[in-house]
Amino acid sequence: MSKFKSRNGGGRAGAGRNGSHVASAKPAASGASQAPVNKNDDVTVEIIGLTHEGEGVGRADGFTLFVQGALPGETVRARVMKVKKTYGYAKLTEIVAPSADRVDAPCPIYKQCGGCQLQHMDYAAQLRWKRQHVVDSLERIGKLRVAPLAAAASTDASRDMLDALEQGAPRREAGERAVIVHPTIGMGEPWRYRNKASVPMGMAVSGAIHGKDGLPQPDLNGERLIGGFYARGSHRIIDMDECLIQHNSNDEIVARVKQIGRELGITAYNEATGQGLLRHVMARVGFVTGEAMIVLITNGKRIPNVEAWITRIRETIPGVTSIVQNINPRDTNVIFGDETRVLWGSEVIYDELDGIRFAISARSFYQVNPVQTVALYRKAVEYAALTGTEQVIDAYCGIGTISLFLARQAGHVHGVEIVPEAIEDAKRNAALNGIANAAFEAGPAEVVIPRWREEGIVPDVIVVDPPRKGCDEALLATILAMKPERVVYVSCNPATLARDLRVLEDGGYRTVEVQPVDMFPHTVHVESVALLVRNGTA
Repeated sequence: MSKFKSRNGGGRAGAGRNGSHVASAKPAASGASQAPVNKNDDVTVEIIGLTHEGEGVGRADGFTLFVQGALPGETVRARVMKVKKTYGYAKLTEIVAPSADRVDAPCPIYKQCGGCQLQHMDYAAQLRWKRQHVVDSLERIGKLRVAPLAAAASTDASRDMLDALEQGAPRREAGERAVIVHPTIGMGEPWRYRNKASVPMGMAVSGAIHGKDGLPQPDLNGERLIGGFYARGSHRIIDMDECLIQHNSNDEIVARVKQIGRELGITAYNEATGQGLLRHVMARVGFVTGEAMIVLITNGKRIPNVEAWITRIRETIPGVTSIVQNINPRDTNVIFGDETRVLWGSEVIYDELDGIRFAISARSFYQVNPVQTVALYRKAVEYAALTGTEQVIDAYCGIGTISLFLARQAGHVHGVEIVPEAIEDAKRNAALNGIANAAFEAGPAEVVIPRWREEGIVPDVIVVDPPRKGCDEALLATILAMKPERVVYVSCNPATLARDLRVLEDGGYRTVEVQPVDMFPHTVHVESVALLVRNGTA
């Protein structure tokens, strides 16, 4: 399989409506003896679409080029940087004819940082593109037929963003079995939405470097502590004190912790040598409660001047209720190690989603966009169509977030999760909210769920919310064997969603509708929730 096909799930040409959706260009014939472009050539490229990573896809003399920063419908000048047999990469040098969807990215380091990919694209266009990303995956990978969009626009502005709905709401003709893919649910204010920041730390040559407050920053042997995000395609850290998609409190926490670390002579971990102490700083904030947690991920147990650091943090960062150390001495890109200890305060912070209170520990999985999480989970509950009597199974239940949403309208919810610590959090969260009709068990879902059936638990609805790799094959087989009337699939990866829907369709289910939700504005990621019903039911 060519590199192009592996990146885009297939190699089908097409630019689509308004050129705004995920499009892929068909590579030049593999039998061609030589590419029509060479490295360092300056070429004119007509951009016909975007890859799923947000790169512009275009043609120069019929040859496929990926151009970072270019948008569909644009004509650009670019310098060829790398040439493969059937495709190449080029660096954008000039926009000859800009897209109507192009905007100025407000972040001053957007072009260097790899955290966002779509800030240069109008937000309404981002929402259209993300819907089409889902549609393309369903059609190409899932082999599903998707209903066309209706001519009349939806009036549900609070849900779908007025500008994003200019294409209209999808509909099906009478008797048609095509899947409805709704317009993406966007945010009214798509900035400052993240409740968690995990910031890699490093050392950089000091020079004449000043902090956010304009004061010179202390250094150590000519170097200073820095922290930010990785440059595109590298592990080079771009130092920053402000990220426009982070909650303001997270920015403030990271900036203050860096400054205190510099003043106390703290060194950062060096991936090449394995030396240095501070690997990452993680900040979490409760949007509703205002409580904040600081996690220092270190290369060893001992933190020099730890008491001074704790005192300075408490004095300078309001709202901090938890300071935690995680110890990770391994040579790995994984952020967390196995050992976590509280340095000061509580081991958890609290936050609320739609009136449900959650205790969040340093390593808890908790959705980073609370506003859109509520929209996503409300849609999952709607698709479950609960009346108060149903038995519901929540596979991949994590700390019980979806389970507790479901429990408010179900007869009983049974949550299963392979991570024991998450199950303990789920039990604690159920007790915290006085929810007695939810029970949780640790173990592989494909093992636990069949045993539940032997114990007389027959689900009316199964909800799954797997990681990006999608559902385990054994779990899909278990779902088919259990034969619930409805399956609600919450997905963070359109490709694996489409793959798994194909399996369920072949096993006797029909995909009725899919609702994309923009959990991560200005990035290429999109979440979705899909409703499937067993053939022969409603």
